[in-house]
Amino acid sequence: MSRILVTGGSGRLGRSVVAGLAGAGHDVVSVDRSLPADPHPAVEHRGAELTDPGSTHALIRDARPDAVINLAAIAVPFSAPEHVILQTNAVIAHNVAGAATEAGVRRIVMASSPTVLGYGCPAGWLPPSFPLTEETPPRPWHAYGLSKHVAEQVAQMFAAAQGGSVRYASFRPCYVIAPEEWEGAPTQQGHTVLERLDDPALAAPALFNYVDARDVTSFLEALLERMGAITNGDTFLVGAADALARRPLAEVVPEFVPGSERLAAGLTGTAPAFSIDKARRVLGWEPVRTWRTELREGAGVAASGAPTVTGRHGEDTA
Repeated sequence: MSRILVTGGSGRLGRSVVAGLAGAGHDVVSVDRSLPADPHPAVEHRGAELTDPGSTHALIRDARPDAVINLAAIAVPFSAPEHVILQTNAVIAHNVAGAATEAGVRRIVMASSPTVLGYGCPAGWLPPSFPLTEETPPRPWHAYGLSKHVAEQVAQMFAAAQGGSVRYASFRPCYVIAPEEWEGAPTQQGHTVLERLDDPALAAPALFNYVDARDVTSFLEALLERMGAITNGDTFLVGAADALARRPLAEVVPEFVPGSERLAAGLTGTAPAFSIDKARRVLGWEPVRTWRTELREGAGVAASGAPTVTGRHGEDTA
């Protein structure tokens, strides 16, 4: 097992990642600006200001991890002034990657975002094709998406400078659903999962993408195990195997993305708009949770008043 340092470990995704990695037997160091109110008993928690390069270098040098996963960032578009989001997220990515490299860490992973692809642009957006893949050209239109594109470029820059001696990768997690949100807790945008299902307009800005936080953890384990076999600095999309929608996206996407009828025509059945085939092929990873298996009976009241979906609550790996 490895000693893994996770930045942003107190965040929505970070909490599940540190718990899942600790549950799998790894020695986990969780880093955030402040210590959590309910620290995981099997995790070492440290506070740090990661926008400060000196503090970041000292932290990682002292922690002596085998691997670093950088989740720290301002996590929501437009939740702060644009220049603050860009500067904060880009600086954190560079500080963490640089400090980890200097400290001799051999596996360094950066969290990016599917928003680098530019969907939802108010001036209009159409991709070359659906489903979206890692080959879809990035077209960020806000500071958050740009900052995440920069994080990917940071990983590729260090990979180019270090050759094969240090392994770097980035991943783009879809809209993260934490375990408690299947039971009715509000999601990142303030709606319940059921409300996002019953009102397609709520999930449409994310093109109906989502992923269970515990499946992200299993992806990260697979990535860390196989980083020696991937293209150094490579990027992976990480999502559920289906869409967060009751109807096929071939029908739903054109309602919210003008001009996409032909492009979306192949998104039949439960197919998502974001392909995870690369993670499947390269890493052997497969998500195991969907809204059909995880959404709890009574998990919130939909805005439309539609009946609650009955489903099985999946086993929590944390």
